[in-house]
Amino acid sequence: MDLVAIVLTLLVAAIHVYIVFLEMVLWTRPRGRAVFGLTPEFAEASKALAANQGLYNGFLAAGLFVGCLLSDPSGFAFRVFFLSCVAVAGLYGAATVSPRILAAQTVPAVVALAFVVLAH
Repeated sequence: MDLVAIVLTLLVAAIHVYIVFLEMVLWTRPRGRAVFGLTPEFAEASKALAANQGLYNGFLAAGLFVGCLLSDPSGFAFRVFFLSCVAVAGLYGAATVSPRILAAQTVPAVVALAFVVLAH
């Protein structure tokens, strides 16, 4: 079960690496605009804000990776903390931006968190 918890945590981290790439690199490009439903004008005007969001998502991914590398109890604490942060951020994003964020961010984080806690 611990291996499953680590793999799920790494999957959530990978999702956030992809989000970082979307927000920091692809925001103004056709792929990034399509994912977020942006006009070229809005994407250009908001690219600094998106890059800032991307940086924060990078911190979430980094914390999850570190949590998988550390031994317990620190690794467990990191995984619980950062998966909880991802879940809360996903809830906020779903409520304020798009309900799709619930499926893309919150659900994977909650599932991984459940496995982390059950494996401990």
